[in-house]
Amino acid sequence: MPLPAMAVYLPLHMLILLPLLAIPVLLLLRSRSSASRGNGGERLPPGPWALPMIGHLHHLIGRGELPHRRLRTLARRHGPLMLLRLGEVQTVVASSAKAASEILKTNDVAFATRPMGRLAQLWYQDSGGGVAYAPYGDGWRQLRKICTMELFSNSRVASFRPIRHAEVGRRLRAVAAEAGANQQQQQQVKLTRRIADYVLDITVRAIIGSREFAERDAYIQMLKEVPEIVPGMGLPDFFPSSSLAMRVSRMPALLARTRGNMHRLMDVIIKEHLEFRAPATGASGGEEEEDLVDVLLRLQKEAGFQHPVTTENIKFVMLDMFNAGSETSSTALTWAMAELMRNPRVRHKLQEEIRQEFADDGEVMEEKLGNLRYLHMVIKETLRLHPPAPLMVPRQCRTPCQVLGYDMPVGLTVMRSSCRSGEQCDKDFKGVDFEFIPFGAGRRVCPGISMALANVELVLTAMLFHFDFELPMGMSPEDMDMTEKLGISMERKAKLFVVVVPRVLVPPAVE
Repeated sequence: MPLPAMAVYLPLHMLILLPLLAIPVLLLLRSRSSASRGNGGERLPPGPWALPMIGHLHHLIGRGELPHRRLRTLARRHGPLMLLRLGEVQTVVASSAKAASEILKTNDVAFATRPMGRLAQLWYQDSGGGVAYAPYGDGWRQLRKICTMELFSNSRVASFRPIRHAEVGRRLRAVAAEAGANQQQQQQVKLTRRIADYVLDITVRAIIGSREFAERDAYIQMLKEVPEIVPGMGLPDFFPSSSLAMRVSRMPALLARTRGNMHRLMDVIIKEHLEFRAPATGASGGEEEEDLVDVLLRLQKEAGFQHPVTTENIKFVMLDMFNAGSETSSTALTWAMAELMRNPRVRHKLQEEIRQEFADDGEVMEEKLGNLRYLHMVIKETLRLHPPAPLMVPRQCRTPCQVLGYDMPVGLTVMRSSCRSGEQCDKDFKGVDFEFIPFGAGRRVCPGISMALANVELVLTAMLFHFDFELPMGMSPEDMDMTEKLGISMERKAKLFVVVVPRVLVPPAVE
């Protein structure tokens, strides 16, 4: 029967409500169809149902799951390539090795740039985006080459070995003193804080050297605050065309205040480095005497660069190095120790390997860490179960291409979900095997992998060599809270307290 004839028999109140009931249905159908066809008629990946204006944000907020876990749940329903509209931002989430390979290898050039949201634009302004967020081009390639050839080369990482050993020794002696103070009462050590302090100090020393300056504490406090706010996703990023979103968000004012503080402190650091180097007749003094700021300042003076290394470049590269090297390494170490405490058999097997290797040395020697096969398996499994950045830093489509047969229009934001659990993986994690890429892959792979691994391997091995660890009295491995906490990296929500039992004497400090 034709619809108009049927409508004649409806009650009057239903005739009045029918147009109102039809509106959400039409909007829902429109939202569903927009997930399969773009404005230009492209064939886009499937996705969940969307709402007007906010798109798919309601699928990620208020569900009791962290975003990366929620995205994994949605991907199981909608496929390895899923389209989401986060406010005004069209985003594709890749959650399979094949999808990641097509994005990060086959179409790496097409996805070689980063999306720059409104808040990130406020933060970076005219700096070019540092290394992490610089747009793809000659300027970024130059900064990237500086990172790989100068800042994180094998010889540079090796040059920081004395610093690593000194900082590890300090932390071991502090843990031994804390454990021995009230050993009869089973003194608990807050291992989370000890790990964080070690990674923070070693990263700061590598970047700015061991020279003290008047505002070092303020600088360290600023470094702790920056990862909490930049380059985060706030209301202005989801609705970039809305001036109201900028006015009601607290982030622009917070970014401006933090940015001003950051520039002031880094100006002090750069000035002191320039003054320290001046009496040295302009010589670099050799790679072993240079910290990373020294390297950047030296390169700033050298000719031959197509794009001059500006002071703004140096400041944001310093921040990128800290964010990439400190937060993620600290998170990985904490998760590694938490998993070892939850799995005593694995912990004892690893300690047996370590103590056999260094029995004749009396302490851990970094140059012999390559012999510890089981250690590397433990670290790899930790990164698989708890990737510090389960949602990779997004990329943006520069040129039209296809992934898994779907069209990728220019401007599309792409995220790679690296969260995998419940299955062991024997793949390499340095960007070659796309099933397991905790450090990313392709042109934008993390350049500081070797530095991060050196920091993690040494302190983890040293702690397990010198100490035995037990859970506080009354706690079993099954009682451990392994809940994650959202941040710039995926931290463990609960602080890790352990009972430390000294086994191998920690060497005294070298005067």
